Amino acid sequence: MNNRLKWILLTLLPLVAILLHLATGEIEVSLNDYWNSLFHFDPSNVSHQIIREFRWPRIFMGLMAGGALSIAGLLMQTLFQNPLAGPYVLGVNSGSSLFVALGLLTGWELVQTDLGLVSAAFIGATLVAVLILTLSFYLRNSLSLLLVGIMIGSFTSAIISILQSASEVNSLKVFTLWAMGSLQHVGLDQVPFIAILFTFGITGAFMVIKPLNAMVLGDSSAQLLGIAIKKNRTFIIIVTVLLTALITAYCGPIAFVGLAVPNLIRILFKTQNHRVLVPATLIFGASFLVLCDVLVQLMVVVTPIPINAITSLVGAPMVIYFILKKLA
Repeated sequence: MNNRLKWILLTLLPLVAILLHLATGEIEVSLNDYWNSLFHFDPSNVSHQIIREFRWPRIFMGLMAGGALSIAGLLMQTLFQNPLAGPYVLGVNSGSSLFVALGLLTGWELVQTDLGLVSAAFIGATLVAVLILTLSFYLRNSLSLLLVGIMIGSFTSAIISILQSASEVNSLKVFTLWAMGSLQHVGLDQVPFIAILFTFGITGAFMVIKPLNAMVLGDSSAQLLGIAIKKNRTFIIIVTVLLTALITAYCGPIAFVGLAVPNLIRILFKTQNHRVLVPATLIFGASFLVLCDVLVQLMVVVTPIPINAITSLVGAPMVIYFILKKLA
């Protein structure tokens, strides 16, 4: 299969994912209702209310969450020169979760707002990302860095468990639902705010394509090519943290998307050129998470399951595969 055909199929994938999502759900609605729910909304129409309050926000968040986490994973893998790197595996998600837990479980009013929630997640993700980056200079072994990420996740989970045991019932319920991971926590009125921050993050990723390509060759070679390593490394961390914190704040910790998708794209296109990897990872990641949410909606007839479960079922075997390939 040549690259032109791959791009055609990849470009059509988001449309296929959206149409499949529109076609699923416990209540059947027509495509006309979807259109009218956005542009000719009738508050007395039950179908319009369901679509506007539940269906459209899930689709928009699926596209943004999948794209953001996948790009964050790609940036981290290039930054650390490690195919096992990712927001979830290296504990960046755990940092966000900890600070969100501190806000939600202690009843801190500032974190109850949209901006406060994102800020808390951003601070937590930043601290862990800086810690991992610092340790990466000393731990050159990929598996050692992976183990550190796992330990950070275990440590933050322990603190969260202590907070949960001491929290009030209502706060515990809110946090538990958030921690399960879902695309349905967001209302349509929140989507524009999320989309603005998402756009900033994705734009930042496209801005560092040239430095990313140079970093693939190693820091020494990148410096010879005139790339300011420290400046670009800092910028990449900021972009990664923004995308990870944004999605974690609103959707909860979603596992393995940032790890699996970039590696799948590398295998598909057989390249390290980020002019290909960045847009392809963005498109495939967005489509992937929407398709995962389609499975969630199909499974809800049997039992409600968090989207985290679907992404883990796909992502966990990928981690095992890459570890075995690294050791081979």
